[in-house]
Amino acid sequence: MNKRLFSLSIGAALLTASLPLAGQGRGRGGPPVNLPDGAGKDNVQTLCANCHSLNTIVNSGGYTKDGWRTLVSTMVALPPDVGDTVTTYLATNFPEKPRPPAVVIAGPVNVNFKEWAVPTLGSRPHDPLATPDGGLWYTGQFSNRLGRVDMKTGAVKEFALPTAESGPHGLTADNEGNIWFTANAKGYIGKLNPASGEVTNYQLPEAARDPHTPLFDQKGILWFTVQGANLVGRLDPKTKEIKLATSPTPRSLPYGLVISSRGVPFFVDFGVNKIGSIDPATMTITEYPLPNEETRPRRIAITSDDVLWYSDYSRGYLGRFDPKTGKATEWPSPGGPKSQPYGITAHNDIIWYSESAVRPNTLVRFDPKTEKFQTWTIPSGGGVVRNMMATKEGNLVIAESGVNKVALVEIAR
Repeated sequence: MNKRLFSLSIGAALLTASLPLAGQGRGRGGPPVNLPDGAGKDNVQTLCANCHSLNTIVNSGGYTKDGWRTLVSTMVALPPDVGDTVTTYLATNFPEKPRPPAVVIAGPVNVNFKEWAVPTLGSRPHDPLATPDGGLWYTGQFSNRLGRVDMKTGAVKEFALPTAESGPHGLTADNEGNIWFTANAKGYIGKLNPASGEVTNYQLPEAARDPHTPLFDQKGILWFTVQGANLVGRLDPKTKEIKLATSPTPRSLPYGLVISSRGVPFFVDFGVNKIGSIDPATMTITEYPLPNEETRPRRIAITSDDVLWYSDYSRGYLGRFDPKTGKATEWPSPGGPKSQPYGITAHNDIIWYSESAVRPNTLVRFDPKTEKFQTWTIPSGGGVVRNMMATKEGNLVIAESGVNKVALVEIAR
C-alpha cells in the first residue's frame, strides 16, 4: 500500500449515487463482498470501505473510466497515479451498465442552471432548502455538516455537527430562521442557529431510529417521517413534546411529506403503493391505496387545491391523487419505466420533478392544464437528485448527491 494514502483526507463514500433503494445513512450494511483481484484492489478496499460498504460498488450501475474518475474526484483527493490505478480497476471490473437515456422534450419555458460544488469532498448533499434571505441550505449526509450557499455571491459556509456521524438528511426552517434537520443515522432532530452556530438536539424515542423528512405546519408543529421504523411523528418545539404514530401497513417506509392548507400532513409510503394522512389532533393515520400494486411513491408535492402529486420511483410515472375523491391519475414519465422519478415539488400549480436513473439526470416540468411535459438535462449529470423545492421567486433549488453539488434552477418568466 502506498504510504501516501494514509495522509490523504478521505471524504465520504464512493458511489453514493447508486445506494440501494432503502439505503440511507452511511451504507455500511449488506453481505460481505470479495472484490475481483487486480491492480488497484487494495486501494479500493482501503479507500471505499473506510466510509461505506463495498456492496455500494458491486450494486452500482457502473461507469466508464472517465465517469469513475469524475465520481471519485468528488469523494476523495488522490495523487494522479493512485487515482489512475483506482479508476482503471473500477472501470475494468464495474463497467457502465445500460441505463435509460435522457429524453429531452422542448417546450415554452427556458431555464438556467447555476451549480456550486460543495467544499467538503464526499458530502453527498441530500436535501436542499431555500430560505427567504437568498440562502440555499443543504445537508452533507456523509460529511456530517450543514451548508449554506449565498445564491447571489456564491459564498459557501458549512457548519459541522457536534454529534458524530449524524447522517443529516431532511431540512426545513422555522419562522425565526433556525434550520431544522433530521439526523437519519442517530435518531434525533436537530436545530441549528445560523447566527451562533449552536446546534440543539431533540433526541427521539429509541424506536424512531431513522427520522427522514421534516416539515412545519401552520401552527409551528414539526412533523416528520421515520422511514425504516415505519412511523410518523410530531415535535412541539415549545414544549419539546414528541408524539409518534405507527403506519398501519408493516414495512410501508413513510417517506416524503407535505402539509395541506388545512394543516393535515400527507405522506407517501415508499415500501408499498399507498399515500397516508395523519390527523393532527388524534394522530390517527388514514391510508389511501394507489391503483397499481407495483407503484412505489417516493416523494410528494401538493398544489393549491390540496391535490397530491407523487413520483412513482418503481414504475416511472408521475401520479396525481385527490384525497377528496380518491381518484388517481398517472402519466408515463418521459424517460420511461426505468427513469426512477424522485425529487418533486409544485409551484404555481406546475409540477417539477427529477428523473434520477437516466443519464444524465433530467429536470421535468409538467403542466396539469395542458398535460404536457418539458425536460432538460442537468449540466453536471445530477448524480441522483433526491429532493427539490421552490424559492420565493419561483425558481428551484436541487441537491445533486452523486456529483457533490447543489444548484439553483432559474426559470425565465
